[in-house]
Amino acid sequence: METNSERVRDDDAAMIAFGRIAERWRARQERDSRARNSGTLETMTAPAFRAIVAERLRRLEGEMMDVRSRVNGLLFVVAGAVITQVVLRLVG
Repeated sequence: METNSERVRDDDAAMIAFGRIAERWRARQERDSRARNSGTLETMTAPAFRAIVAERLRRLEGEMMDVRSRVNGLLFVVAGAVITQVVLRLVG
């Protein structure tokens, strides 16, 4: 049976651990906040922004085409395996 003093010690240990976690979280938040606020605000013209967005979009489209071709390849492999199994069961 757990005594009252053992329960208090367990609660104290949990509070200490929680305090350490909260302290690390606060330190990380402060560090991130300082990093965000220390940089200067970057400004650019509308045509430059459009060019950057267009380039990112082209890159994303290329990556999506790559993913699509890989998925299509996997589908053909699965379809081929299913057809092979059906033929083997019909013949065998």
